[in-house]
Amino acid sequence: MKSVIGTEFHFSRQTGFYVGKVRDVYTIDKRILVMIATDRISAFDIVFPKGITYKGQILNKIASRFLDLTSDIVPNWKIATPHPMVTVGYRCEPFPVEMIVRAYLTGSSWRTYKSGQRTLCGISLPDGMREHQAFPAPIVTPTTKAAIGFHDQDISRDQIISGGLVTQEDYSKLEEYSLALFARGQELAAKRGLILVDTKYEFGKLGDQILLIDEIHTPDSSRYFYTDDFQRNFPQGKPPRQLSKEFVREWLMENGFSGQSGQKMPELTDDVIQSISNRYIELFEHLTGTAFVPLTYDDAFYDNMEGCIRNMLARL
Repeated sequence: MKSVIGTEFHFSRQTGFYVGKVRDVYTIDKRILVMIATDRISAFDIVFPKGITYKGQILNKIASRFLDLTSDIVPNWKIATPHPMVTVGYRCEPFPVEMIVRAYLTGSSWRTYKSGQRTLCGISLPDGMREHQAFPAPIVTPTTKAAIGFHDQDISRDQIISGGLVTQEDYSKLEEYSLALFARGQELAAKRGLILVDTKYEFGKLGDQILLIDEIHTPDSSRYFYTDDFQRNFPQGKPPRQLSKEFVREWLMENGFSGQSGQKMPELTDDVIQSISNRYIELFEHLTGTAFVPLTYDDAFYDNMEGCIRNMLARL
């Protein structure tokens, strides 16, 4: 077994099961979520048939770490991480928007700006900016949360409130939390010689309380620059080296695939899988400053995972 593609557990008191792009999510008693970060990988809204060895362990460990390091800013959904690929937490009612925080004009924001537009999610941008240039201060550019198979859509603060997606009071808190979380993320990244460029946050409600949900500051949901590389390359107009999932998209585009109709998905050979796995390990070690020690995949792996989950649920 080189990767964990999916799970088929059946827990007592289980009231739901959902297969996302990269996660299997079990609902217990309609109030607890068991979220398993599999090794599935997606790009351009396509899930690949093969997984990336250890990817799930890496992303789950990073997310768990940053949930703990930011819990003083906003409470989050996590109860415990009983297994390297598993997080157990509270089931919240999610807000129908994702909060994107950007500190630099890069990625999709640059593509929008380059097309001639000077408004991004209701925020006016000045003329004369360059790709990868820092904004005077981080900006919040929310998106809708699209159904599976559809792209998220940019939306402004006013549209969210006037459309009744989020109340004005709650949205103000979401912005406040997002900017505070981003500032903490920038501070932690700087200690590792990195720049947190942009990221997304998702929130939900448990009763009347707003909680941070899903993952946070992982390379699948965030973009990082190496500080030294950025300081050296940006003045020369050269692209900075990124620490994110972007390298997977770049490999796909180099092989003629960008998710368009009629394009053939390139094969994830063993060598390619190993290369991507090595990059994810590099991401983990740069972000955390610790060596990645994987739980190896053996014949007892699924039984061990299931046992860890059942023991955790028995205490809830």
